[in-house]
Amino acid sequence: LTGVLDDCLCDIESIDDFNTFKIFPKIQKLQERDYFRYYKVNLKRPCPFWADDGHCSIKDCHVEPCPESKIPVGIKAGSSNKYSKAANNSKELEDCEQANKLGAVNSTLSNQSKEAFIDWARYDDSQDHFCELDDERSPDAQYVDLLLNPERYTGYKGPSAWRVWNSIYEENCFKPRSVYRPLNPLAPSRGGDDGESFYTWLEGLCLEKRVFYKLISGLHASINLHLCANYLLEETWGKPRWGPNVKEFTRRFDPIETKGEGPRRLKNLYFLYLIELRALSKVAPYFERSVVDLYTGNGHEDAESKALLLDIFRDTKSFHMHFDEKSMFAGDKKGAKSLKEEFRLHFKNISRIMDCVGCDKCRLWGKLQTQGLGTALKILFSEKEIQSLPEHSPSKGFQLTRQEIVALVNAFGRLSTSIRELQNFKILLQQTR
Repeated sequence: LTGVLDDCLCDIESIDDFNTFKIFPKIQKLQERDYFRYYKVNLKRPCPFWADDGHCSIKDCHVEPCPESKIPVGIKAGSSNKYSKAANNSKELEDCEQANKLGAVNSTLSNQSKEAFIDWARYDDSQDHFCELDDERSPDAQYVDLLLNPERYTGYKGPSAWRVWNSIYEENCFKPRSVYRPLNPLAPSRGGDDGESFYTWLEGLCLEKRVFYKLISGLHASINLHLCANYLLEETWGKPRWGPNVKEFTRRFDPIETKGEGPRRLKNLYFLYLIELRALSKVAPYFERSVVDLYTGNGHEDAESKALLLDIFRDTKSFHMHFDEKSMFAGDKKGAKSLKEEFRLHFKNISRIMDCVGCDKCRLWGKLQTQGLGTALKILFSEKEIQSLPEHSPSKGFQLTRQEIVALVNAFGRLSTSIRELQNFKILLQQTR
């Protein structure tokens, strides 16, 4: 897997080096910090598109919610929009300690705070979201420690998993009417043609629709890589052994086994990495402001987390071969606006499909990575709003909830890990030959 990626002036080798030596070690450290390891998610939302298939019964599908006592007090206090100590006074913290449910909404807010939250809520209800966001105030929304619930192979497959991916590819990716063959790589009726010829249909699509397909394919490839790299190899005397499964990796990505499609899927992973990398470089001014603290209640740790995040932003800005998002939606204004809205709604629909995943662990990581990508898209199409942010006050023009920040960083961390794991599989394949 080498050479230049389609639709951007970047080669795979440059991404490999940049990720291995600059990004991967730092993003791993950042994900371990309290602000980024606790993600609030509702895993009980019903599937909005079809009757529930019943949840995965395998024990590895289970997600262990985090006990209230473990959540840093600054994270569970009040609103998801709070970043700074100033927004969390001690009275609120005392009330929060007595609250029965995580993230209980506090009634002791000042009028000024209430007005700010109303402004933020109005903005969050606006048309800029690419994702269906969980209601964090729902009693079913719980904090999950991502470090204790790692993404790995759970054995979740069959009709339920097939239906989810089929709905994503066939009903939401843009597909020309002339293409009868399913886009879904899991579909049994792919026919006998080689995978390479299948991709000629992509060339007939406009850039935006090509990009959409590549983002979904890249996300699918990344998830598959995580499952191959963290596979249940054996379970003796109740002690599971997890590790890379070369046979599974070959089945999903080998050019011969996939009729030429495997390398394409992996190239789409690199393309998705570039998109999210670009978003991180664009959102840096939002976090560089003093009003943003990444507040957990531990001042020393919060300062270290912010310093590490800003260090990663400096690295993202130093990368010389970014994807140029200005090439998207650049046609006549009316057509471009209509296409952007169609693009947004298709992606929003995919985020809703994540509530149909039957395995809780798969649902957790599917929701997080979809929300991370949705946040990246929101950033890429909000450049003017980010550039005009006020330095010392909450922004009304562009706002990220803590949920979106956690999803953005962890989703990019997953892509960084995928590309790192790909290097490991290359070495393992050479050793087995």
